[in-house]
Amino acid sequence: MMSLCSGTSANDEDALTRRRWLCVSAGLSAAAVTTDRAVLAADTPPVAAPTDADAKGFRYCLNTATIRGQKLPLKKQIEVAADAGYHGIEPWVGDVKEHVEKGQPLEDLAKQIRDRGLAVPGTIAFFPWIVNDPSQRARGLEQAKREMDLARRIGATRIAAPPAGARDSDRISLQAAAERYRSLLDLGVSMGIVPHLELWGFSKVFSRLGEAVLIAMESDHPQATLLLDVFHLYKGGTDFQELRFVSGRVLHVLHMNDYPAQPPRAQIDDAARVFPGDGVAPLSLVLRTLHEGGFDGFLSLEVFNRDYWRQDPHLVARTGIQKMRAAVQSALAVSSRNS
Repeated sequence: MMSLCSGTSANDEDALTRRRWLCVSAGLSAAAVTTDRAVLAADTPPVAAPTDADAKGFRYCLNTATIRGQKLPLKKQIEVAADAGYHGIEPWVGDVKEHVEKGQPLEDLAKQIRDRGLAVPGTIAFFPWIVNDPSQRARGLEQAKREMDLARRIGATRIAAPPAGARDSDRISLQAAAERYRSLLDLGVSMGIVPHLELWGFSKVFSRLGEAVLIAMESDHPQATLLLDVFHLYKGGTDFQELRFVSGRVLHVLHMNDYPAQPPRAQIDDAARVFPGDGVAPLSLVLRTLHEGGFDGFLSLEVFNRDYWRQDPHLVARTGIQKMRAAVQSALAVSSRNS
């Protein structure tokens, strides 16, 4: 994101132990739409009906970055997600703040979300919890406290914890990062919300899956969890086969997206993301591996595509959920044939 997005399952898991962190079972296997934003509602794809894939543990979430360019108020974003048939919404805390600053109560948002049958598996935030400077880190934790409170009050169970604020010149050891993540977890748990460690592929602190897993494990905290993203796994150079080491018990949200073959990895940025299935990401491998590892959380659509931002948000949301469902069905069909 400047990336973001965080999510989680609707209900918190039982406390985890460090031993339960990795799935080590030997059985684990290793376009853009160009319609103008003035598209009439009648031309948008119909809400996709539930499929067998929905019954196999996959739930679908809209990360509001996907329609961020349309500059909708959060109440409207909630309607877009619900109308398109998503199970959850992953809002940005900045939009929650804007709602409050306009004098509108958070209770209205929480009620609207409940009434539309949506979960809030996570929220996106950027407090600098990992930085070296003690005073800046203390301010970051105070910011985290305020934003955790906002997120919790609209029904969120988790909040993203990316390595925000850490500059390219910062040298932060993975052990120091683990200790700081533990402090952040202690704060969150005390407030009734869990910060999940978000991997940024362009970060100089940690950009690969193995590094994120090490930080989470070495935090030695029972609530430590990961927030992963298809684009960021690619950007950071992680081999997608490595997902076989991640248990579904520590992954509650996967940011779903795809990326084109060009530009190359070194030059590609968030704006190049496309809908799942419209790029070259090995989504069938990703989804099969996570499914076999016990993942039963949310696939949260997160793209920053400027072309999509110029389109009708309902069209974008409906196209996105259809693309995600198609990717899941394809992945599980391959898995079934190979079993």
